[in-house]
Amino acid sequence: MTPSPSGKMRLTGLLFLLLLAFLLDLSVGPVKIPLSDVFHILFSSSSADKTWAFIIDKIRLPKACTAVLAGCALSVGGLQMQTLFRNPLADPAVLGITAGASLGVAAVMLAGGGMATLFAIKELGLAGSWLITVGSCVGAFGVMFFVLLLSGRLQDNVLMLIIGLMLSSITIAITSIWQYFSNPEEVKEYLLWTFGSLQGVTGLQLLILSIVVVIGLTMAFFSSKMLDALLLGENYARSMGLTIARARVLIVVSTSLLAGAITAFCGPIGFVGIAVPHMTRILFNTASHRILIPACCLMGALLLLFCDIVSQLPGSQTGLPINVITSLIGAPMVIGLLLRKKTLNPF
Repeated sequence: MTPSPSGKMRLTGLLFLLLLAFLLDLSVGPVKIPLSDVFHILFSSSSADKTWAFIIDKIRLPKACTAVLAGCALSVGGLQMQTLFRNPLADPAVLGITAGASLGVAAVMLAGGGMATLFAIKELGLAGSWLITVGSCVGAFGVMFFVLLLSGRLQDNVLMLIIGLMLSSITIAITSIWQYFSNPEEVKEYLLWTFGSLQGVTGLQLLILSIVVVIGLTMAFFSSKMLDALLLGENYARSMGLTIARARVLIVVSTSLLAGAITAFCGPIGFVGIAVPHMTRILFNTASHRILIPACCLMGALLLLFCDIVSQLPGSQTGLPINVITSLIGAPMVIGLLLRKKTLNPF
């Protein structure tokens, strides 16, 4: 299904706003850089101000790219989960992926002791630590493997949803026990990680994150027909010749790659996976996933870039946690759209 003329105009408008937000994100911060100089630094090999060039190339450009990747991944992951479980409140966290990643980080920062924490945080930095990233990946994909193992024995998506929530409860409980017996400094550093951060993902980490997200998004796009069929119920999907178990595995793997990679490199970022799919459905007034998936990418990336811009307090060397901003900005936007549309459940 191709977008209608109005749908194409909306996609074009979102793309324009995304480019504008991307440039603004490079411009704002503790050091203000005019947009004209941002253009000059991005598209010219020579720059009059080496400091500004360093700030953009080494700090703000990787952060803006991370925001785009995170917005695309979390929004598409949420779209897939809402369709698979036919639940308007589902997001990637319902599979336990985010909780599993948090458990892996807790194993490094809390159970690992002072030496591991010192190495991971003080030497490498909280957001840029490979040790924390590896722990998060192990936790996320450990839960994903367990979910996939059980999915082959379950015929009901609701049972998968319940098992995912139970796995989340178990991992959260284990993490809480570790926090209870850890010293205050370790707990403080772990809590800082749970706020989420778009900073610190540079170089090889950004390359790996980009590859994983592109793979996850490609799998999601190729499963768009499956998602369209599942939207009308499993019985209808079977009548159309869809193998439910195979479709479920593909969707779960895609969502796990998207949510697990973002949580591993950026920490848990909430709200985006729930809100953006609803905002996109309302804006485009369609149920076709061939339209919704690219639209969610644009909308999610735009939302996270906007939230990152707002988080940069004028005159401050630090910004607000991205998790706080996504909720404060996103929730009123969804409420406003719902008041106009007066519907939420697309199922």
